Amino acid sequence: MKMANMEMVFEAGKTALILLEVVLIFNFIIIVHELGHFFAAWQCGLKVDKFSIWFGPALWKKTIAGVEYRVGCIPAGGFVSIPQMASVESTREKPGNFLPIVSPWGKILVALSGPLFSLLLALVFAVLVWILGRPVSEPETTTVIGYVDPGGPAASAGIRVGDKILAVDGHPVSRFAGAGQVSDTIVWNVARSEKPAVQISLDRGGERISLEVTPIVPRTNSLERKALRQIGIAPAQLPIIANIFENSPAWLAGLRKRDAIVAADNRTVYSVMELTEIIKGHGIQPIELTVQRSEHTLRIAIIPCILQGRKSPYLGILWDNRGRMNTSHPTPIDQVIAGAQTIWETIVAITSKKSEIKMQHLSGFVGIMHLYYLSFVAPEGWKMALWFSVALNVNVAILNLLPIPPLDGGHILLSLFEGICRRPIQKSALEKVQAVFTLLLIGFMLYLTFYDIQDFPWKVHNHNASQK
Repeated sequence: MKMANMEMVFEAGKTALILLEVVLIFNFIIIVHELGHFFAAWQCGLKVDKFSIWFGPALWKKTIAGVEYRVGCIPAGGFVSIPQMASVESTREKPGNFLPIVSPWGKILVALSGPLFSLLLALVFAVLVWILGRPVSEPETTTVIGYVDPGGPAASAGIRVGDKILAVDGHPVSRFAGAGQVSDTIVWNVARSEKPAVQISLDRGGERISLEVTPIVPRTNSLERKALRQIGIAPAQLPIIANIFENSPAWLAGLRKRDAIVAADNRTVYSVMELTEIIKGHGIQPIELTVQRSEHTLRIAIIPCILQGRKSPYLGILWDNRGRMNTSHPTPIDQVIAGAQTIWETIVAITSKKSEIKMQHLSGFVGIMHLYYLSFVAPEGWKMALWFSVALNVNVAILNLLPIPPLDGGHILLSLFEGICRRPIQKSALEKVQAVFTLLLIGFMLYLTFYDIQDFPWKVHNHNASQK
């Protein structure tokens, strides 16, 4: 009992530490963005009222050289208050506290400095990833099919396990799935397809074959994001044992952690799902597994059992759902370009009338925090978090340049209008525009947060293994 309590305390402490890491790195990214505005305003001679880390009532504050530095109580980023970034008209009307007029080009420089600092931080993270490397799972390195849903569209079209997909609707593919640039993945090109049927070009034993597959969109309830187009396939992924339950059939047969199952009864195994189907077909009859253990290949016989209350044969194995892992060292420029290209591809998909990918498929604050959490809990997760931070900073830089008040791009647009028209924007009009767009942005973030919460699997502790 004491041991169980200690394990619970340890897991709770581990989870709290990971959550703290997630909050700190996200806040660091936002604060660096705001520092860009702060330093640019200081260099251009603009008045800075406040520089705040976090929001809400101040836990600490101190005024130095006319700037109030403060730490709020809500850990959700930060802000810098620069009065002269408002309309020229408003800076002239402050009684007894006249502020020098700032040219539109000075305002544009201050607005651009935030995205510039985000981009520079992305490059810093990218250099670290380049040096240290990032873990790459098996689905990110193959287009070979490891499982075909017997009742799915791919099976109906004649696609088989072991087929290697070369192109989807004429778009060459080099990976099954993966983050970063997605245009070369099977999953993205199937989801992004707009025709009723998808043309799949594949290699089968050296022969090039072209098949037409009609994707399906799985049903979801009204509170969840709408599912995307699928054809019922999964990548080839070597079944690797993450853990074994004591006194289970696998434990009694002599299997060990990190053993890789390469064949069952002399039949090559392409994935955990395929192995599961093979074992189901054998029932509780003995089955011979070909096991790769370090540099040795072993043949181990195992007898599955049926646990009380279950119908499927049981081995007592937790499988590593990442498959065989490698380490990649992408160059900093490649990482930044991949992040920018992904944003562009996503915007194009969302704005296409025929695309199944919609605004609801984006991630908001909660979704980003969840992705960070999943990165940190994985083995070598801090490397994944560094790599994810590259993409996030590129997103922050580019999306803040959208010409929407109160984003940086909105400030740039208003300053350009002021420079071209050679007159300030009326204070009342500016306030109305900013209020409307601010409400729209808040509403949009709440909209994404609603779907982010529905996406939570409520089983994050076992995200890196699935029990079979």
